[in-house]
Amino acid sequence: MNWIYDPWPWYVSGPMIAFIMFLLIIVGKNFGMSANLRTMCTMCGADKRAEFFKFDWKAQRWNLVVVIGTIIGGYIAANYLTTDPAVNISADTIEELKSYGFETAGAAYAPDKFFSMSVFSDPKYLGLLIIGGLLIGFGSRYAGGCTSGHAISGLSNLQLPSLIATIGFFIGGLIMVYLLYPIIF
Repeated sequence: MNWIYDPWPWYVSGPMIAFIMFLLIIVGKNFGMSANLRTMCTMCGADKRAEFFKFDWKAQRWNLVVVIGTIIGGYIAANYLTTDPAVNISADTIEELKSYGFETAGAAYAPDKFFSMSVFSDPKYLGLLIIGGLLIGFGSRYAGGCTSGHAISGLSNLQLPSLIATIGFFIGGLIMVYLLYPIIF
């Protein structure tokens, strides 16, 4: 049973993702997490206020199961399957993150600066979370999907817009890490 506690190698998890994408293509479905936000807003009545939310949300119920599974799976993994919360990253990266003020770099997946209740009393980090959330929401809407939708489902369907969006995600990530992180932190 120890195999379940260790990270799975790419040659196991990659084919599993590919198999799921193959099944979704066969049944004519597209995977993406941000699409669920639109579905949830429509379920809550947003279709009465905005044209964008007027669609048959019941056809997307299957994708809501993915969200529920992600939440339950994440909880189980974090609370029952994680024997060591440390992140296996290079010592140089840990030192650089610590120089930016991330004291728990390498010790946990989620930095305390952003994932503790103290974030609500620090205007800088609360502002960063709010601005980041708005930018992610705007970006996923503007790009027509999120990273999981484009990089996994869109590329599996050989869609050129998904390739362009995925390249944009990587470029944006590099700009953030190498140019903006040092300025912000």
